[in-house]
Amino acid sequence: MLKDRDSSAIVAVSDIDRARAFYRDTLGLTLEDEAMGALSFRTGATRLTVYPSEYAGTNRANAVTFAMQGDLVETVQTLKARGVVFEHYDLPGLTLNGDVHEAGPVKLVWFKDPDGNLIHLLEGM
Repeated sequence: MLKDRDSSAIVAVSDIDRARAFYRDTLGLTLEDEAMGALSFRTGATRLTVYPSEYAGTNRANAVTFAMQGDLVETVQTLKARGVVFEHYDLPGLTLNGDVHEAGPVKLVWFKDPDGNLIHLLEGM
């Protein structure tokens, strides 16, 4: 039923203007639409919707995952230069190399948006 359908992420935020600046300017996403108080950003062949909610930042798990294509380390450097602070975790089987967690060819990083929503970049899977 849903296996052939595209999916997208939706993230709750407390301040839509602050979120617009973060997702557009810091992450470099293209704002494609703004309707009914929500923002829609192009992310590859999909969209990321950001909307205001009183429940913003209450999710403690990954909110959005981006599949990287050989550019994770470069992206980390760019985001760090833009003020993004990366999360560091002590997870079994992963080695921390700077801000990048590694397990063989797999590379992973996590960081939070201004509301604490966890964003995950993944390469090599």
